[in-house]
Amino acid sequence: MIQEYPCIEVNLDKIAHNTREIIKVCRREDIETVVVTKVFCAEKSIVKTIIDEGIKTIGDSRIKNLINVKGLNCKKMLLRIPMISEALNVVKYSDVSLNSELEVMKSLSIAAQKLGKTHEVILMIDLGDLREGVLPKDVIYTTKEILKLSNIKFAGIGTNLTCYGGIIPDKNNLGKLVEIKDLIEKQLKIEVPIVSGGNSSSLYMVLNDSIPKGINQLRIGEAVVLGTEAAFEKDIKNFYNHAFILKGEIIELKKKTSLPKGRVGVDAFGDTPSFEDKGVMTRAIIALGKQDICLEGLYVRDEDIDILGASSDHLLLDLTNCKKDYKVGDIVEFNMDYPCLLATMTSPYVMKCFLK
Repeated sequence: MIQEYPCIEVNLDKIAHNTREIIKVCRREDIETVVVTKVFCAEKSIVKTIIDEGIKTIGDSRIKNLINVKGLNCKKMLLRIPMISEALNVVKYSDVSLNSELEVMKSLSIAAQKLGKTHEVILMIDLGDLREGVLPKDVIYTTKEILKLSNIKFAGIGTNLTCYGGIIPDKNNLGKLVEIKDLIEKQLKIEVPIVSGGNSSSLYMVLNDSIPKGINQLRIGEAVVLGTEAAFEKDIKNFYNHAFILKGEIIELKKKTSLPKGRVGVDAFGDTPSFEDKGVMTRAIIALGKQDICLEGLYVRDEDIDILGASSDHLLLDLTNCKKDYKVGDIVEFNMDYPCLLATMTSPYVMKCFLK
């Protein structure tokens, strides 16, 4: 079979292994794992793999991705706080959503009544990262208002850390989330079933047994797909790191000078490039560009190759010191970090191939 490039090879066995491991790690602390599927656009074969390993709930930021896995036997969580304009589809295609605005939850209530469904909401609380969430002082009032909404079930509370402000989860901020849970239960005389303590950046606390008791859910993406925790970007023992391999084809291979000739202005992205004079080098172009990748998170698997840069559709490499004798038409393999994987899986120009 002729392979189409560029492509990502996805090793489903490695993803299955990482899923089993993350369930085992979190179960030791009585924590439910919600696997975040947005980084691979909820590709159905990958979602089915993680469900088969025992995951009960998946989470995604895009309704279109949740529609893509309609019919699979799992609970579906919308991670991005909903838009009022999509309320009907939120209720139709997700079972639970993360929320911070009462007006949005009122719209979800109306949609749920219309569809004859009960929709669960998790109230997000801002504990310092300054992305989504009500302030702690507003939690009791907001929860009271949620409890008044028809066809809406208050499922619990959650927080997000690291993604915007870079705030590291610790005993103080996650401990505060548990304190808020206790406060709600005491003042409102209700149960708070879910205390969702963030994403893969909270995982290091599970691994070193420091996560506060009472956190009973984590929303995990990076650990499953890349085998790393997100707070300090460390590999996790017994996890696979390279379940996703990007492959690109060499479309030009020539010896050229390292310095462009002529007056330097801005490039296609409005930046003024600078160059180091390394003399004549062996330069390759890969049919892959910034439209498909996050360049800063791309790593060549052949350590003798250096990345020079990229335009929209061309990736430039330095092969001067390569031991392997590359030719036009040969394939170069890359590892990716989380942002690069997200961009590449989202690109319709990169083929996705699934291996077992």
